Amino acid sequence: MRAAGRPPRPSPTGPAASPTTAALLRREPIAFRTKEGQVAEFLRERIISGYFARGQKLKQAEIAQMLDLSITPVREALKLLEAQGYVVGSSHRGAVVAPFQVGEAEELYELRRVLETRLTRAAARRMDAAGLRALEDLNDAILAAAARADNDAARAANFRFHFRLYEMARQPQALHFVRILWAKYPFDLLTVMPRRQFAVADEHRGILDALQAGDVAGVTEAMGRHIDSGWQAFCRHYPHLVADHSDGPSGER
Repeated sequence: MRAAGRPPRPSPTGPAASPTTAALLRREPIAFRTKEGQVAEFLRERIISGYFARGQKLKQAEIAQMLDLSITPVREALKLLEAQGYVVGSSHRGAVVAPFQVGEAEELYELRRVLETRLTRAAARRMDAAGLRALEDLNDAILAAAARADNDAARAANFRFHFRLYEMARQPQALHFVRILWAKYPFDLLTVMPRRQFAVADEHRGILDALQAGDVAGVTEAMGRHIDSGWQAFCRHYPHLVADHSDGPSGER
């Protein structure tokens, strides 16, 4: 969701958007083996962060120029993202960032809680000092972005925080399904809520403290509370959306 009065983004083909693939992807937390895998993760983050808005058309040539790549890995990445629900469309009409379906939000929340606590538990058992430092840095980035009211940067750092953690679980099937859930979840609406990004960083702090202590059960519980908190905040802030699309009570109303 784009804030009122916000200046338009520069075109991906403009002079400010010409860094090389390596420059754009070197921060990549997950070790993909293919170029299309790298491009797909880059686009996922840009979609989750709001850089590419819901309903926006994604032009293969512009993305390829942005990343200094040929069309082929971009085309293959968009096919993958279409299968995961991040984009809709075809090779003839072009890919469009998938719209948010509010009627699915409650089910998505419940599935997120199951799978993401599973991944968190497994990741906590494999956590090392380097991984913990990386998560600390990403949470600091969320706080810094929130302090300057940069929702896009905060959302991008939040994406990286979660998927850096989940990748450590080494459970690719669960991770795959979580990617699909994140494609459909109403982060657009959550992140524009007053001070939500500060709350996110604070909730992450509980996860990090439990990781530091080696408390696997505590980490898992903290992640569950974090996901619950986001859903409950969504229900409080958008009661009309929840009421219009809910078959019954779930979570806090």
